[in-house]
Amino acid sequence: MSNMGQELLMIFVKNPVPGKVKTRLAKTLGTDKALEIYNALIQHTHRVTSALGVDKAVFYSDEIIEGDVWDMNEYQKMVQEGSDLGKRMLNAFKNAFQRGYKKVVIIGSDCFELTTDILREAFDSIPKNNFVIGPTHDGGYYLIGMTALHAALFKNKKWSSDEVLHDTLTDLRNMNGSYKLLPELTDIDTEEDLLQSGYQF
Repeated sequence: MSNMGQELLMIFVKNPVPGKVKTRLAKTLGTDKALEIYNALIQHTHRVTSALGVDKAVFYSDEIIEGDVWDMNEYQKMVQEGSDLGKRMLNAFKNAFQRGYKKVVIIGSDCFELTTDILREAFDSIPKNNFVIGPTHDGGYYLIGMTALHAALFKNKKWSSDEVLHDTLTDLRNMNGSYKLLPELTDIDTEEDLLQSGYQF
């Protein structure tokens, strides 16, 4: 795949290992059901991203999987690097900008409400804004995008807490960065989140 594109969507996924994905779901629904739901989330994320006309890269938590839903002709494949989520996202953005991309957006694979239109809106809203962010109901975000590397956004955060979005927006204001907020969606971490999202399980 050429690097001629200006826009890159990075997708963070976990390797689908029973007991390692959706651990909070597994506590109430069991390991098998949690894995089934995670795989459904992966399928959904694949569906909404494959319809998007930008370069795409999947970042696995542990190792690259060949022959899975992410077709290598359409998705670059990499492994996340770093000791916490912030470092892993920072390294992914650093890699993208070093390779010459001008608009870079990152998402996870935890959101049944994510649509292709929301992703397109994210890319369309930069660079007239420096940043774009997709907030989640639990105080985090499902998407962040930017036109240049700003390392501070990925430092001094309590990842997986309800303070991440607030602290990130504070950083953006301190940088005098203009940002666009996308629709607020639900990340699937618990059984309650599943019920909120309307997912049938």
